[in-house]
Amino acid sequence: MSLSIGIVGLPNVGKSTLFKILTKKQVDAANYPFCTIEPNVGIVEVPDSRLDLINKISNSRELIPASIKFVDIAGLVAGAHKGEGLGNKFLSNIRECDAICEVIRNFENDDIVHVNNKVDPNSDKSIIETELILADLETVNKRLEKLSKEVKTGNKEIIIQNEILKDLSKFLGESKAARNFEVHDDYKKFIKNLNLLTSKPIIYVLNVDDDSSKLDCMGWDGKVIELNIKLEEEIVSLEKSEQLEYIKELGLERSGLDKLIQTSYSLLGLITFFTTGKEETRAWTVKKNSSAPVAAGKIHSDIEKGFIRAEIINQSDFIAVGGEQNARTKGLMRVEGKEYIIQDGDICHFLHNS
Repeated sequence: MSLSIGIVGLPNVGKSTLFKILTKKQVDAANYPFCTIEPNVGIVEVPDSRLDLINKISNSRELIPASIKFVDIAGLVAGAHKGEGLGNKFLSNIRECDAICEVIRNFENDDIVHVNNKVDPNSDKSIIETELILADLETVNKRLEKLSKEVKTGNKEIIIQNEILKDLSKFLGESKAARNFEVHDDYKKFIKNLNLLTSKPIIYVLNVDDDSSKLDCMGWDGKVIELNIKLEEEIVSLEKSEQLEYIKELGLERSGLDKLIQTSYSLLGLITFFTTGKEETRAWTVKKNSSAPVAAGKIHSDIEKGFIRAEIINQSDFIAVGGEQNARTKGLMRVEGKEYIIQDGDICHFLHNS
């Protein structure tokens, strides 16, 4: 599954630095607005300690983690939907993303210029939200204009779609995000195909430091994570073994970056299943409540089409007994059919017609 997260925010809030430490890819994070003038795309491994434990037993030639794509775009400002500050050009770059990560500054630093000359997280959030809504409103109104000509044909489906879009246009005009727009199940796909920015799930990353005041985020429409991006930059600059030690010294169970990636998974309703053998141990991403054939299709469409059955071992059982053979002997391997719903952590072997 190609999972992508678009990173947005005002200039100088820590977006490009977050992207750099996420992907370990150097981007221009100069201290002035609009320095990022081409979208940066980076692929990040999804941290999962289970993968290493499975691989230690299988001793595979190759270890392949699940991955997530982050897209970092230029800082947005008020008027971005109209093209102010390069914003309009870059909004299109996140339309294909599955979710949005909005970075919001919540720290004082006189050496880092704020585009509005004041640190006000609620105001910053409002500016970005307004620009995304106005961009969506433009998309919906253009579609309405096109449909208005087709309505005259008397096509019932077109008439219903036209009414839905009118309601959605009014909803957006009231400064409400499209993700909260209620529509009959039969037309959810119609709305989804509009690819609206505010229909996407959102994660707010509050960029904080040790002196940041606690922010009341009640009513914020999405997941909220506090992240000390400067501290995270220090962590990733260390060797991997030193990173773990430093994280423990800080009294943390995991890095903030790991938390962000795993929250992205949770937000999109994703789980991980594994395949393992001599050639490779690999993590795969699938939507929650996916059937075994659908999961098999993530590996290859031919496996889904020719699916016969799946042999399933829970990863904890696999690790506890030391591998597949012992799991078989102890009756811990199950044979499941087409109706089986894949669970997070399943180790799967799919049998299929070639």
